[in-house]
Amino acid sequence: MKEGVCWLHGEILPLEQARIPVLDHGLLYGDGVFEGIRFYAGVPFLLNEHLRRLRDSARAIALEIPWEDQELSGITAAVVEAFEGDDGYLRMIVTRGEGPLGIDPAQCRAPRLIVIASRLEMVNHAARTEGVRLITAAIRRLPPDGLDPRIKSLNYLNHILARIEANRAGADEAVLLNAQGRVAEGTADNLFVVRDGRLLTPPVIDGTLPGITRALVIRLAGEAGIDVRERSLAPYDLHTADECFLTGTGAELIPVREIDGRAMKACPGPVFRCCSEAFRQEIRRHCGGERR
Repeated sequence: MKEGVCWLHGEILPLEQARIPVLDHGLLYGDGVFEGIRFYAGVPFLLNEHLRRLRDSARAIALEIPWEDQELSGITAAVVEAFEGDDGYLRMIVTRGEGPLGIDPAQCRAPRLIVIASRLEMVNHAARTEGVRLITAAIRRLPPDGLDPRIKSLNYLNHILARIEANRAGADEAVLLNAQGRVAEGTADNLFVVRDGRLLTPPVIDGTLPGITRALVIRLAGEAGIDVRERSLAPYDLHTADECFLTGTGAELIPVREIDGRAMKACPGPVFRCCSEAFRQEIRRHCGGERR
């Protein structure tokens, strides 16, 4: 079980043995929701917040989750226990379930739950130390009147196309703008910039996912006495920032050294260092351990 384990249909399997029917509407149409959850020292981090967002996403797409939070917590604990390692990444997925071809969800039999425990390293150690390179993607974030950014659905094609742009440009990550040209988010992370000691991040209304790590960083920065504000940002604000960093469950906190060929004034800068240390302390407080 070195690659990871998966809870599926009531049992825990090695990832290579986990299978779902090809008629599952999560596969056919991206009809489902998910959460990514880190665990440290065998303890899921901020699990209740993730379960709440999972249910909010499911309600938004009229998808019933028949498992109670206590059941989901028990399944999560069993998967973490079966995983070989104290630290890792969980992917909790609820699909519409199996049904005939055709997009009508009324024909699906029952929701399907999948819980995966594996490892996830979005960047290598050098990138975490020296910072990552970003580009502004040409592809735009889907507008809220098409798909609300607060829904963590299984359809990530918009973000995948932006990531392909980053790959082809030799960058580590891409920034998506909304239809009005304002900064929304990265392909799998939220974005913060620092200007004159003030920490800024795009508001949800501009197309950013209300990230759980994002909310934690906002709180921790405020407790550290940093002036934090949600404010609309343009590419100009990225190019002229003193610091920039990414946040997310998968990303944790990653400093940015360059955006569209413009170097940040500091990487990692003092605000990032403060937030990063507070983040590690929060992990120790909740889980008794931290990422290794």
